[in-house]
Amino acid sequence: MEEQQHSAFGFDGSWKGYAPIAFTNLLLMIVTLGIYRFWATTRTRRYLWSHSRFIDDRLEWTGTGKELFLGFLMVILILGLPFFILQFGARALVMRGHAGIAGLLGFASFLVIFYFVGIARFRALRYRLGRTYWHGIRGGSDDAGWSYGWSYMWKTIVGMMAIYLLVPRAMMSLWNERWNAMSFGPHAFESKGDYRPAFKRYLMFYLLPLIILGCGIVFAMFVGVGSIMMGGGAPGGSPIGALLGVLFGVGIYGLFLFIGLSFYAIFIREAVGGLSLATLTFAFDASTKDWVKLFLGDIALVIGTLGIGAIFLQYRHWKFFITHLEAYGDIDLDRLTQSDTKLSKHGEGLLDALDVGAF
Repeated sequence: MEEQQHSAFGFDGSWKGYAPIAFTNLLLMIVTLGIYRFWATTRTRRYLWSHSRFIDDRLEWTGTGKELFLGFLMVILILGLPFFILQFGARALVMRGHAGIAGLLGFASFLVIFYFVGIARFRALRYRLGRTYWHGIRGGSDDAGWSYGWSYMWKTIVGMMAIYLLVPRAMMSLWNERWNAMSFGPHAFESKGDYRPAFKRYLMFYLLPLIILGCGIVFAMFVGVGSIMMGGGAPGGSPIGALLGVLFGVGIYGLFLFIGLSFYAIFIREAVGGLSLATLTFAFDASTKDWVKLFLGDIALVIGTLGIGAIFLQYRHWKFFITHLEAYGDIDLDRLTQSDTKLSKHGEGLLDALDVGAF
């Protein structure tokens, strides 16, 4: 296959085409008190995948709502029931004067949940690759994610213990570890994302509270002096002071949003840019401006429709992802054979049960 230089990925769906699926999903989730959401996720993915093109063929989603539902039930029974019993046990210990033991049990429970959150992220990616087909070929992994759960724990903790300065490094390390365990067809992914290009922007976000504190002191002095000049009233009672306070708060929120998105934009570019599959390399070209437009568009859609527009967020985010994703290189379809990795039969139950929230 000839080398692709432009538009290796494409998306030809439309919000009008997706609307019947979105509104039907919403109605059925209301009627079933939320149980239908597993089948709603499947319908959504089938539409999005089928309208997503990679080079010369469309993607295909083969997962089922039953898989997601059964996976969720299994996790609730295996993890949820013991934790429910443990809560009552901890309360009984407190009532009997063993608060220290109850505290240790609570801390141990937190660590267990922390560990399983990491496994959930790993297995969600494994499941999605295993249910995504292109030219009849799927992806997957034979790694169950148990070791990744430990990595997720200690790398996250170390990143936070170093006054949060190692968080970007931990994020990129976990990204690389997750993708290095995955494959598509006969080829293994290789991820060499570098956190350093994004660190400067993270440092800006990290230092922002100190900058805001200094600005807040100057602002308070300005409002106080202005209030005295206008009659000596209390600063909080001045309409101008109140207006300036609102504008200052909005400005702070906007600044946090912009710097945070600027960090995330370059982080994702570096993470995807370090990903390769055989002779293919990947890129993600969304700028900070693109991320800001997506985020503000989400807010406007949800607020402008009194919350109903939230059913289109998955569509918007997937379209954004596919539109800005690129691949370079060539593929020999004659050598592209089916993956022999083991398929997960229980969907993303762990991810759903722990409410991690990844799409």
